[in-house]
Amino acid sequence: MLSPLARSLLAAALVVVFAGACGGTGTSSSTPADGAGAKALKVVATTTQVADFARNIGGDKAVIHQILKPNVDPHDYEPSPADIQAIAEADVVVKNGVGLEKWLDQVIASAGFSGTVVDASQGVVLRKGDGSEEEAAGDPHIWHNPLNVKIMTVNIEKAFAAKDSADAAAYEANLAAYDAKLDALDAENAKKIDSVPADRRKLVTNHDAFGYYIERYKLTFVGSIVPSFDTSAELSGKQIADIVAKIKTTGVTAIFSESSLPPKTAEAIGREAGVKVEASEDSLYGDTLGPEGSVGATYLQMETHNTDTIVSALKGVAA
Repeated sequence: MLSPLARSLLAAALVVVFAGACGGTGTSSSTPADGAGAKALKVVATTTQVADFARNIGGDKAVIHQILKPNVDPHDYEPSPADIQAIAEADVVVKNGVGLEKWLDQVIASAGFSGTVVDASQGVVLRKGDGSEEEAAGDPHIWHNPLNVKIMTVNIEKAFAAKDSADAAAYEANLAAYDAKLDALDAENAKKIDSVPADRRKLVTNHDAFGYYIERYKLTFVGSIVPSFDTSAELSGKQIADIVAKIKTTGVTAIFSESSLPPKTAEAIGREAGVKVEASEDSLYGDTLGPEGSVGATYLQMETHNTDTIVSALKGVAA
């Protein structure tokens, strides 16, 4: 019996073949950037974060097809026929890397893609995993440190310029402008975190997605509700008792859930430990950006919102 992914790939392959036979391009969710013409660079980006980076670097010279939609878990995704057709037609595919998109290689093979694949994580110093198969490549949540994003966007800019040399100067200018925004974000994050008393800079999060952020801004990680980088993992009864005990003994003042994850377990642990739980549609953004119009709609907005939420909760300030 075919797996769900295999069925998706087979269906998509048939769509691509049919579209090619008819001489059409088929249906795509790609939306041209303002001013992008018929010869715009065709880019497929996997996650909400790398799609946002690609839009900032590509500007009006690129058309971006974003595979993952807001609040969709990237750890366990099954591509649609439209996604695979978009890859078949693309000039460049941008991925986060670090094992996050385990489904992508099969999709690329099924689509018959022969263009450039950009691993945005190249050059980023990775946090090690816990030795499990799921975390074998390391911690994939590299975007939670803006300095890592500076490396990721350089990788994207180089690939765009190599594939579309006529517009290389535009990509370079876009990179410089976004790089300045990342520097400003990083400095502002550090200033805000530094305003929290040192003995209150302790985090319990919904899952282990904020390691790069914690290291960058010198916070103390007490534990996570989900004991893994993978959001599908679950806590045992003993692990729940252990995390409650750690919260009580370390003086943690708040637990942070995520906008894309059910808050039920976090809220139960918060009640048991007697601490505040930040859990709503506008709580922390971990694996995904928010939908258009939300406080996490872009990377810069998301990281600013996360920092403001963390600082307010750790200071005990009402939202």
